[in-house]
Amino acid sequence: MPSHPSADRPATPAEHGTLDSLISQARRLRGRVEAVRRTTGGTEPDDALSSERRWQRALCELAVHHLEDLGRHLGQLRDGPPARSAGTATLDHPVQPSAPASAGRAGSAEWNLLTDEVTWSPELYTVLGREPADGPLTLDELPALLLPEDQPWLMTAFTDCLVDGKPVDGEFRIRRPDGEVRTVHLAAEPVLDSDGSCVAMWGVLRDVSELRLSERALEQTSERYARERHRAQTEHRVAVELQEAVLPPRRQTLRHPRHSRETTGTLEIAAHYLPSATSALIGGDWYDAMELPGGATMLTVGDLTGHGVEATSGMAMLLGAVRGMALAGVEPGTLMGHLNQLLDSAAQPALGSALCCHYDPRTRNLTWSQAGHPAPLLYRAGQGRPLAQPEGVLLGAMSGARYGQCSQQLEAGDLLVLHTDGLAPRSASLEDGARSSAARLLELAPRFAEARTARECVRVVVEEFGEAEREDDACALIARVSE
Repeated sequence: MPSHPSADRPATPAEHGTLDSLISQARRLRGRVEAVRRTTGGTEPDDALSSERRWQRALCELAVHHLEDLGRHLGQLRDGPPARSAGTATLDHPVQPSAPASAGRAGSAEWNLLTDEVTWSPELYTVLGREPADGPLTLDELPALLLPEDQPWLMTAFTDCLVDGKPVDGEFRIRRPDGEVRTVHLAAEPVLDSDGSCVAMWGVLRDVSELRLSERALEQTSERYARERHRAQTEHRVAVELQEAVLPPRRQTLRHPRHSRETTGTLEIAAHYLPSATSALIGGDWYDAMELPGGATMLTVGDLTGHGVEATSGMAMLLGAVRGMALAGVEPGTLMGHLNQLLDSAAQPALGSALCCHYDPRTRNLTWSQAGHPAPLLYRAGQGRPLAQPEGVLLGAMSGARYGQCSQQLEAGDLLVLHTDGLAPRSASLEDGARSSAARLLELAPRFAEARTARECVRVVVEEFGEAEREDDACALIARVSE
């Protein structure tokens, strides 16, 4: 059997320098991984972390264990084989690999089949939980340390090594005298004489309990994270599908009344939904424009608190109620009161803001009501202003709340903008001098005046707010009175 270079000669100074450099790099890398682990909640209990954070922490801990082992193995290479004690029999074959400098993590052993001599390194006693005074165990005695279910594998591996010359590479569990169960990795090879007969076996036994625990923790957190991610993706898909099924098509331009022969007083309507910056938070924002019996039009926008399927299903419920009551001829103020009662009595408590407008094309009169929502913005002759706001608290905030309504006479060429409050980033609205969504929309008056259609006005809004890092989703509805 050819000799290992590290066993035939001591490490040269050049090799020492290279190994020292590698050891230093491993230590620095371990420190950096530790720093990453701390940023992923390394000091917090598992139940305080999200699945993704637990997975990140488990992966960092596994990387730390690997880097610790790497540093120990490099130290072993640098220090060279341990000195044999006096009187120990030797064979004409390579010396067994040495144990790492850190005791208790790995140890080496040699079983001499010619002399029945057994040699253990001091570290191996610690790994196996055995007192040095008790002496090493023979190949026949060693399986007794193992758990019963692991003993057959080890005895078969020993037989294959000694009889067929096959190396041993595997793991088993031992029960130490203190009752603790540890996982040990064994890497062993036969030592053959010139005739090819096995005369000895040497090996390295390493305690990999912490490493395997880290791997199992990583596997469990990875599975948990994958399940939660799949559930979140499924909920996101359902929320998107529900939203798309309930809201009007985003790229469609409407004309109300659709079958009117009048050329003035009709509304040209376009709307757009703007997702949050992550696109993962589907909220309860809605918009709608519906033609009513008699030629009138109902315009509405709103926002229900929360995200995901719960928010979109609640939004669908409220929007369905708005449509039903509008078709029944309920006025905006009364309609808001019924919505508040509906949300207040819902099984899942929630808050919402809403705006509902009733437009009569024959008189160009707009009647509207709101519940804790930004007022409609009216643009006329290149100037914009918010309409006078009637009283109205958030939906679901107060039982029996009353909601007022206001009227506004519109003129040919007027432009109405209804929007939810998530257009501008919420963080920006808290900064000194930051402009609110309504203020920024009002500054677009000159550009709206140049636009020829409601759809062009929507494009202006998207250009202004489309790239914003919004924490929430938002929508805008634009209605233009034909001239």
